[in-house]
Formats: sequence, C-alpha cells, structure tokens
Amino acid sequence: MFQTFEVSTSPEQGPGRLALVRAAMADAGLDAFLVPRADAHQGEYVAPRDARLAWLTGFTGSAGFCAVLADEAGVFIDGRYRVQVRSQVADVFTPVNWPTTTLGPWLAQRLPEGAQVGFDPWLHTAGEIETLRAAAPGLAFLPTDNLVDAVWQDQPAPPSGPAEAWPEALAGRSATEKCGDMADELRAAGQRACVLTLPDSICWLLNIRGSDIERNPVVHAFAILHDDGRVDLFCDPAKLNALARHLGDGVAVHPAGGLDDALAALTGPVRVDKATAPFAVPARLEGAGVELCFDADPCILAKARKSDAEIAGTRAAHLRDGAAMCRFLAWLDTAADRVTAGETVTEIDVVRALEGFRRDINQLRDISFETIAGSGPNGAIVHYRVNEDSNRALAPDELLLVDSGGQYLDGTTDITRTLAIGDPTEEQRACFTRVLQGMIALSRARWPRSLAGRDLDPLARYPLWLAGLDYDHGTGHGVGAYLSVHEGPQRISRLGEVPLSPGMILSNEPGYYRDGAFGIRIENLVVVQQAPALAGSDGRDQLSFETLTFAPIDRRLIDTALLAPGERDWLNAYHAEVSARITPEVDAEVAAWLARATAPI
Repeated sequence: MFQTFEVSTSPEQGPGRLALVRAAMADAGLDAFLVPRADAHQGEYVAPRDARLAWLTGFTGSAGFCAVLADEAGVFIDGRYRVQVRSQVADVFTPVNWPTTTLGPWLAQRLPEGAQVGFDPWLHTAGEIETLRAAAPGLAFLPTDNLVDAVWQDQPAPPSGPAEAWPEALAGRSATEKCGDMADELRAAGQRACVLTLPDSICWLLNIRGSDIERNPVVHAFAILHDDGRVDLFCDPAKLNALARHLGDGVAVHPAGGLDDALAALTGPVRVDKATAPFAVPARLEGAGVELCFDADPCILAKARKSDAEIAGTRAAHLRDGAAMCRFLAWLDTAADRVTAGETVTEIDVVRALEGFRRDINQLRDISFETIAGSGPNGAIVHYRVNEDSNRALAPDELLLVDSGGQYLDGTTDITRTLAIGDPTEEQRACFTRVLQGMIALSRARWPRSLAGRDLDPLARYPLWLAGLDYDHGTGHGVGAYLSVHEGPQRISRLGEVPLSPGMILSNEPGYYRDGAFGIRIENLVVVQQAPALAGSDGRDQLSFETLTFAPIDRRLIDTALLAPGERDWLNAYHAEVSARITPEVDAEVAAWLARATAPI
C-alpha cells in the first residue's frame, strides 16, 4: 500500500544530532543556524533528502522550522502542531508558538548585537530573509553551506522519479498556449524573462506530472520562461526521457547544475517571485549585474483558476472517490459494531481499509497525503499520522476523525468525516453540530466578486464563536488538478488576501479539537462559480460555491435542535444529492446502507 506505519523519527536522536550541528556552527563562526522544513523549491512536502527538520528535531509536521543557538534551539510550529510537537521532540528543543512569536524578534532577544546567523540560501526565500533583516537589524544574516547536510552521514539521494505528459484533454489547454499567455504577461510588464522555481507551476505550465515527491505528482525542476514563450528547463534529463515529443522545440532541457550560468547570462529585467524563489536566485542575478524585478510567479494565479476541463475531471474524480468513501463508511459502521462487541479494530486497520477501497477502483495513482485516522484523543492532533507506536484501538463512545484523499489522473480529492463509535455524548454532538453549521454556512455563501478568503473565514467560525470555541487552522486551502493537495494562492483563512475567482478549488473544513479527548473536522471540497441569478436582485456580480465532495455526514452526531430550518434544508438536499450520485456506483448492500445514512432529518 502507499501508506506505511513505521516510526520515522525518535526524540532520543535529537540531542546527539543537535550537538553535531552546534559543533559545525562553532567551526563556521556562527552564533545561530536556521533549519527550515523546506527544499530548494519551497514545497510543503519534501523528499527524504530534504527532511532536515525532522532529522534534527524529530518533528514531522508539514510546516515549521528550528533556530539553533549555542544554548537554545527553538522549534517554531503553528496551531496545527502544538500537541504533536510535544510528543516528537526531546527536551533540548523548545517549542515556540508561531506566528504568535516571530523569528526575528525571538533571535534579537537572545543574540548580541552583530551576531551572525547562518542560513542555506536555497532553503529560504528572498522575502523571508528580507523580513528577518528588517525585524532584527542588529543581526547579520549570512548565506552559508548547509550545516545539517555537513553532519548528516546517511542523507538520502535526491529524488529522480520519471515524469510523464498530462493529457491536454484533461488540462483544457496546450502547454504552448499557456507559455504564450504567460509570455504575453511578461511583455506587458516590460520583462524579458521569469525564473520559475515552484514544481507545480512548472508542471502546470508544461502539462507534465512527476514522481519526485510522494503524494504530489510533481517534477523537481527549475525553469526560465522567456518573453517569446521559450522555456529553459533545468532538471535531471533522465526524468524526461519519455517526454521529448511532448515538450517539443519550445522547451530546451538542461542539467540541473546549468541554472547558475543560465541566470548570469540573462538580459533583464528578469521577474523573480520573492515569496517563492530561494534567496540564491535573486542573489545570483544581482551578482551578475542582471536587472531584477520582484513580481509574482505568473503561473500561480492562472493555475488556481481551473479550466472547464480540469473542473470536469475533478468532478469525475470526486464521484469515484465518493463511491470508495461510501464503501469505506459502510465498512466502518460494521467495524464500529464489532468494537462495541469487544473486537479490536485499530487506527491502522482503518487506514488500510480506506486505501483498499480506493485501490479497488483501479484508477488510484497515489493517496493525496498521509491518511489521518485519529481515534479519541488522537483526533485532537490536527495532522496526526498513525504509526506502529501511536496506533490506538477504536473504543466505544469515542469519536474517530478520518481525513484522507486520492490522486487520480483527472483530479485530486481531500475529504474529512468524523464518525461516532458507539453512542456519542451530548457534548460531542453539540460541538459536532456547531462545526457542521460552520461548514454549511460556507457552503451556502454568496458574496460580491473581489472578496478574499479572509472575508469568508468568519462564516465558518461564527457558530463556534457563539459557544466560546474556535480552531487554530485555516478554514480552507486551495487544491490542485492532479497536483498538490495544498495549493496557493487561494485559501479561506485570516491570512487569505487573494480575491476568490471562478474556477478556484478550495477545501471547506472547519473543526474543533479538545486536547486529550477528541477532534472534530468536516471537510468537503468546493469550487468557486458565478452565483446563480436571484429573482428580485439588482444584478450585482456575485460568486458562490459548488460542492464537489459527495459522502454522508454522520447524522448520529447532529443535535437537530441546534439547526436552523435553512441549515436542515441544506443538509437534507446535500444528502439527497449524495444518494442520487453515489447509489448507481455501489453494490446493493452499500446502497442500502447509503439510503439509511442519507435519510432526511
């Protein structure tokens, strides 16, 4: 199966590894060294070679970094990981709540004036270093060799998976058309070229997919897009052996090591995205005297606005994924009955069963992330990953949170359902219902064009706020089309500043977590669409969401007395649509279960 359950790190390894890094710091004359969870492409998910933060600290979350000082080592984590980090790092590391506490002031409080802070220029963006220098002007931030790499004796090799062409019928547009459009944007801005560093941008632009990162079908590569539509692509040529015809004459392939000379040979102005490009890229351009222009990666917004073909493919992927989920949920109901009768069913059993139902479709390319199956208190760990040590048996009268997804050639899925094992308590039902109300509020939303995710985020939180509750993660992230399950720039959160546009796919996933007791999250994917016209309206331009995900929501966890009539109507209509769409895709036994699970309330 795709997911494995071995324990990948151990807190006991942390002190010895930290001592090695500190010795390397002393040899280099540095007072501090920064260790991010990042690779040269700034991807959220990293290859084993680039898992430096996990190797050093034991922390395996998808975001965070460590600042190593001579007498302290802070591990900066956001609200998703404040529970997880405590179990993964040794006491030589100090968890730091981020972004409540930011790195620059933290360093300035602990280091003397003029202290030298080293960083790998390929693992930090130009924007990050600019922010740090502004926040701690008394410190010197110096690009250096990577000190973790220097002491990591058995560091894995770089990824070298093969790439493949992604069908134009699924993309909706040819790579030549996309390159032409992006080149038009460069010429309109008076720019001669753009350096692309994000693998998903390059894969989208060239209609290719790869296998360099588990769960995310991307190719590790850099590219230079010229204002005439030509592309210089820098990566291991062996990855592209099957793509010569697909790439055509407009794409020249070069070894990865050729990027440095190619940057120096450019004629400016050259666009670089300071939010995504590694510090080393603009530094090389400036060092060679090439005129530099900081501007957004032109592919990011275009990629986020899915074509009609991409949306159609995503709908098809969700239909088959919904059928697999319903087979799984029917199985889980039977498993819950076995649990209440005294049989042992574990979190790993749940993960294996769900992947098995997805595999039975015979179209699953990969899971889209490590399945989260948290029972009881493990459900309160937002990005919990079950392993052989943490594996827990399901227990009667507890909740089980299952967050999972699949990668299919025509789309990427991501769905969360929270299920009752046995009889839920009144508190569990009340909390679940408030989370559901927030999800429904966002699903029903209409809003004027030009609003951003931060404007919609309160809709999902308001029912929880009324009870003095909240959650410490965003309400929704962007999702790619057979690409990364977490995609920018669109998101629904307090930090979501990009206006939502038709074609953007996002998650809708409010939650609530009681540390040591239970976790609740309900997630559907949605796509932004032009809002249907309303009788009597004044014709204002409004947007709304189309729901893409179809699987029942556990009716046993709903306190119907809390639901307003409109909320009840939405839920019943959603369940009716789930039944209509999924029943033809499943056998008679699952169809009978589905009829019960989607009955009106």
